[in-house]
Parts: sequence; structure tokens; C-alpha cells
Amino acid sequence: MNESEEFITINDLARLLDVSRQAIQKQLQGKIESGEVSVKRLGKQYLIKMHSLPQDFKDRLEQVKKNAAENAKELATKPQKDINFEKDLWAAADKLRGNVDPSEYKYIVLGLIFLKYVSDSFYQQREKLKKWMSDPSNKKYYISDEKSQEKLLEDKEMYKRESVFYIPEVARWEFLRSKASLPDIAKYIEEAMEAIEKENPEQLTNVLPKNFVRIPLEHYVIGELVNIFSRIQFNQDEEKEKDMLGRVYEYFLGQFASAEGKRGGEFFTPRPLVKLLVEVLEPFENSRVLDPACGSGGMFVQASNFLKEHHKDPNRIAIYGQESNETTLRLCKMNLAIRGVFGKIEFGNTYYDDKFPELRADFTLANPPFNAEWDPDRLNDKDPRIVYGTPPSGNANFMWIQHFIHHLAPNGMAGFVMANGALAVSGKEGKIREKIIEADLVDVIIACPPKLFYNVSLPVSLWFLTKNKETGRFRNRKGETLFIDARETFTQISRKQVSFTDEQIQKIANTVRAWRGQFSSAKASEGQGEVEEYKDIPGFCKSATLEEIAKNGYVLTPGRYVGVAPEIDDGIPFEEKMEKLTSELKQYFQEGEKLEKVILENLDKLNY
Repeated sequence: MNESEEFITINDLARLLDVSRQAIQKQLQGKIESGEVSVKRLGKQYLIKMHSLPQDFKDRLEQVKKNAAENAKELATKPQKDINFEKDLWAAADKLRGNVDPSEYKYIVLGLIFLKYVSDSFYQQREKLKKWMSDPSNKKYYISDEKSQEKLLEDKEMYKRESVFYIPEVARWEFLRSKASLPDIAKYIEEAMEAIEKENPEQLTNVLPKNFVRIPLEHYVIGELVNIFSRIQFNQDEEKEKDMLGRVYEYFLGQFASAEGKRGGEFFTPRPLVKLLVEVLEPFENSRVLDPACGSGGMFVQASNFLKEHHKDPNRIAIYGQESNETTLRLCKMNLAIRGVFGKIEFGNTYYDDKFPELRADFTLANPPFNAEWDPDRLNDKDPRIVYGTPPSGNANFMWIQHFIHHLAPNGMAGFVMANGALAVSGKEGKIREKIIEADLVDVIIACPPKLFYNVSLPVSLWFLTKNKETGRFRNRKGETLFIDARETFTQISRKQVSFTDEQIQKIANTVRAWRGQFSSAKASEGQGEVEEYKDIPGFCKSATLEEIAKNGYVLTPGRYVGVAPEIDDGIPFEEKMEKLTSELKQYFQEGEKLEKVILENLDKLNY
């Protein structure tokens, strides 16, 4: 991209210069109106031509680049710290982004994190092999001849049998780090990505990003990114490094989702929401988990983490995913590879091209697109998923819900995010919901607070469906549904976003566990803890029967069932409160009169 084609948004200018958008607009508005600063309109936004910016702006942006590079160098030499580590890395990487669109930049950054992970995993396996081959007591691996040792160290099967990617020399991190200061570092990285795909075609063909040369990033920026990610080292502590790289990858996914706004929701579901889904479902070893709208793979990662946290084998889980966006599919495969989670992830549109038609999963986990348009006419008349009715073309919500139900095993459970409209919509969709309720498939409904998603205030709910409420895994819940209103259960993390803390997640999950007759914590799967008796709590939770739901018109809005929380009596008599409030109100009136008098006197002095 040549200089005359480079643009920057007001948002990016404000971000880079650490000032408000209003300040940028105030400084440039006159110059834009006079034509001194060239702009291109994109909807309501200005795209400003970089070369037309006033010289002082250019100088300040140049200084920001230099500072970002220096900060990156300093960050790369600091000792490893666990607290705020991801934030430090993000702050450095984001400053280096300049005016590159985050939707493009994320593939550069996440691709480098992936490259660091697979390279380090290779080094770790290589060191193990060296140690084994040099140990005379190791009868399986010991080799006295050094040349034979070197040959075996390059044997691809020695890595693949341990589920480690074989990394050719041109793609190894230390080789790339030695090239970080060269002007053609982007070419070396692209060659590294191609070499890794070539050596590991089954898992990585057409997965890794190869746009490092095309994207308008100066070579030193890519070099500094290499240096920044070189910080992630734990002296061969493989599990700790894997967790850290996974954390960094997930944190960066979240930050890119935030930077991209509504587009970000297409590939990332906030972690607390995913964690709550998994805590309620409680996946077990050897289970089959399906996500037919898998995005960047967060549901699979959390399901694997759940097993690990409960001292089970996180790899003993069969995952099946489908994603209709090719670039998002790549993010998913990289994310899972970093976590050491492997399964069948297919590309295709779930509505019309179900990649796993015969699969009956133990768990379905998903955050499908909300209120999406689709074309029912493209389905076969005998499509086995359409059991309860064909949803209208203007809204695929109940197409997704029926897809989840279809893929459940006889004792399977589904947990998914859904727009609140599906809880109470009438007409054709209302009839479908009624049939699903009458089939006794609805187990738990949780209303969530708004603003859980990045830059999207759309309120959502979590649905949990089950094929069999009498499995023996939990108590018999036939004819019952639990409603939880968690709209007031949140922690504000910014003006635009709220989240669940771990304590809040456990409060909600433990309510479900108590209702199901389980132990009062996630230790239920380990046979520990105490069974807590479930009780309806006005304003928070209510166990309702099918008859009650029918009387409410088959509406599933939790607020309709849980009622209103009782007001807490503070013990102060009403008369006393009124006397105090009246006194305060009079005081405010008096202060208002004084202020009005002062203003009039000042205006009088100004002859107004």
C-alpha cells in the first residue's frame, strides 16, 4: 500500500495519541472542512489520508511508533510475571498495530502466538529425546553414536507419536528470532507457516495465516512482535507454558473481539458465559461434544479445562465442530492446537450442510448467530431435524434449537446462548417452542444481564435442554423446569460491558446443582461436598411444572416465574424517613435559590 492510499480513522488516531475522539475532531474539523486534510467518508465515519495530516500529527505518530518499539524491547527483557502478563503483551502489541485494521492484525498476532507454541512444544520434545538417547539406562532410546542421535532427532515420527507438530528448521522460533531485525522478516514468517503446513498436512492444511507480506506493517513492528512473544518461557515447564500461551491467545481473541465491535461476536463468546454453560452441563470423560457454530473453539477449550480442573484426562473428550466462516475456522484450529485439544472441525453452513448427520452427542454447546435470516426452501422435505415445525425465513433461532435437539444422544444435554426474543415470541415460532416444552425437553432457563458481549447490549438467555430427565445421573426432574433470573447478578467491568465473576458463576451453577439433587459445588462429579436442599428464592429462582408453564402461555421468560425479590426492611419507620427526606428537599430548594441569586448578580455585572 503506497503512501497516498494509507488511511487512518479518528478512533485509531485517538487511541495512538492517547486523547479523546472529541479532541481529535476539534483539532482537525476546520482543516477537514477547508480541504487541507483529505478524507474519505465511510458511512458516518471519516477515513483520513495519512499523508494529508498536519506535520505535528505526523511527528507525534512517528514518536508513538518509536516509543512502542522501545517499550516492546523493554517488555521482552523483563522477567516473567504472571499477574497482568496478558495485559502487558496486549498493550505493547496494540500500540504497534498503528492504523492496521484489527480484523487483519489479529491473524498476524494470533498466528505468531501459534508459531511460538508449536515451536516450543517441538523444542521440549526434542530435549526429552536428547536426554533419553544420552541415558545408558534407557534401553528403549539410548544411542551412543552422536550422528545417529542427530538423525533420530529429525525423525518426524518421534514427534507425531507424542501429538507434537514436527517443525522444520526454517520455522523454529529461534531461527525466526535471529531474523527479527531484517527488513524481510515477513517473508521468513510466511515461509515458516508454509513449511509447518507442509509437514503437518492432516491438521494444518490452509489453516495458518500467510498474509504477513501483504499487510502494511513496517518490518520492525513484526520483528518487535517476535521479540514480545519470546518472553513466554518457563524453562521447559511444558504444562505451565501451554496454559500461559492458551491464556494469551484467549485474552487476545477477546481484545480483538472488543476492537471489532459487533463483528467480534462472530468468533468469540465471553469466557464467563462459556464457563457457566460448561459448569451447568458438567461434561465427563469419553463424552462426545458438538458445537455446530464453533467460532474460535472456546466451548471445546472450556469443556477440556473442566475435565482438567476435576482431575480427569482433558484429552479424553471427542469434539465435533462446524463453522461457516473460513478465517474463523482457522482461528479455531490454532486455538485448539495451542491447548492440545484435537477433534473433527469442519467447514460448512450448518443449516444446509450438516457435516455430522449421524452424530448423537452427549453434549451440545453453542452460541449460534441470533435472529439470522435463512432459506427453509433449501432444506429437504424429510430433513430429520425439523420435528417441531419449520421456522420462518426471517429468523433461524428455532432452526438452531431443533438442530441441537436432533444431535443429542438418548441421555444427551444441550446448553446454548439464545437471544431473549425466543423465550416469548408468538406465532409460528411460539408454536414450535410450545411443542418443545410439551416434549419435556426444557431443563433450565437462565436470564442473563445485558452487555455481556463486547460492544453489544443485546440481552441473552442460556437454555439447557435434555433428552431424558430420568437418566439417574441427576434426580428425576420429569415435568419440571428450573428458571433463574440472573439479570442482577453481574460485575461491571466498564461502561459498555459487564461480566460474571467465578463466585457468581458458582452461585448460579450451585442453584442448578441443588435443584438436580447434586452436591453443592462442581465437586459433584468427584462425589465430594454436601447435597444442598433446593428452595425457590423470590426474584432469583423458581422450579415450575409443565402445567404452570402452560398456564403462562408457554412463555419461558424467567421473570414471569421467579417473581420479585422482597424489599429488605431497614427498620426505619415510614414517618421518620419522610421527615428526613422533606428536610433534605427543603435544604436543596434553599441552596438552589442562593445559586440562582449568584448567577443573576453575575449576569447583572456583565450588563445582561
